[in-house]
Amino acid sequence: MSKRWLTRRDFCGRLLAGAGAATLASGAACAGESPFALHYILASCMYGEMDLADILPEVQRSGAQHIDIWPKPHGNQREQIEAMGRDAFAALLEKHRVSLGILTHYDLGPFALQKEMRFARQLGGTMLVCGGSGPARLKGAELKAAVRHFAEEMKPHIAAAEEHGVAIAIENHANNLIESPDAMRWLVEFAPSKHIGIALAPYHLPQDPAQLAGLIQELGDRLLHFYAWQHGLGCHEARPKEEELLQMPGRGPLDFKPLLAALKRIGYRGWTQPFMHPVPRGIPILNTAAEVTAEINRARAHLEGCLAELQQDNRNGNGPTASS
Repeated sequence: MSKRWLTRRDFCGRLLAGAGAATLASGAACAGESPFALHYILASCMYGEMDLADILPEVQRSGAQHIDIWPKPHGNQREQIEAMGRDAFAALLEKHRVSLGILTHYDLGPFALQKEMRFARQLGGTMLVCGGSGPARLKGAELKAAVRHFAEEMKPHIAAAEEHGVAIAIENHANNLIESPDAMRWLVEFAPSKHIGIALAPYHLPQDPAQLAGLIQELGDRLLHFYAWQHGLGCHEARPKEEELLQMPGRGPLDFKPLLAALKRIGYRGWTQPFMHPVPRGIPILNTAAEVTAEINRARAHLEGCLAELQQDNRNGNGPTASS
């Protein structure tokens, strides 16, 4: 696998292949060049601290072509790469016909990603996901001012992302500045670069399908990554496995169909990631790699079923309107 540096043209091309520049892709969708489809990516942390050599064969089995690499405490695959060396990791990717897509780094936060930008670029990755930075639970003018300040602080990091041909996706993680719909709206207003946007986690928001769908439409081309992840009964207390799995699509009560309809309306071509957190962190969501992949495929089948229902609704003239 070549380690050549990616140009900006490469960056845009890779995003269109599934990394998150919905602005460019939506034009193609409107022109009828390709039907709407979800592009899946596999999170390494779903397998806990299993070896990359055991996880990478599961990527294509899960309907994906790209891997999202997580560090401790959720997984340890980023640390595994450092231990084996980048050349060995590149060889593993090539062996299993997998591409690096995302480096997730809640451990580093938004102000310490530049070294990882270089690493991602060397191996063909196009996105880094992290949380925001700043006080939580602000509202109104106080929140707006804090988000404006955060966007100003991010300017050199956004410039570095543009230089390296990657995007920074900020997740609406709980207990940080960018946790509410208003914070997300203001972030994309105050930081207009396409090299920064939102990794949307429905888990952390009210489980109202109409509100979530509306937010997706508002974010539009600044929605860079979508976690197919619902709250269920949460992920902070030990529970029987069947209750823990309620975070996954098709198990808990959240209706994903309106969310997928909104993704279709904005011409979303970013990655979709069936996702959950186990308790405690760092363990696989199920006991074996095969079981983890089977659960991801069950969730994926649910999402695809929702899409099929949307298509049938459209054929029957019952599809959602652009304003719904």
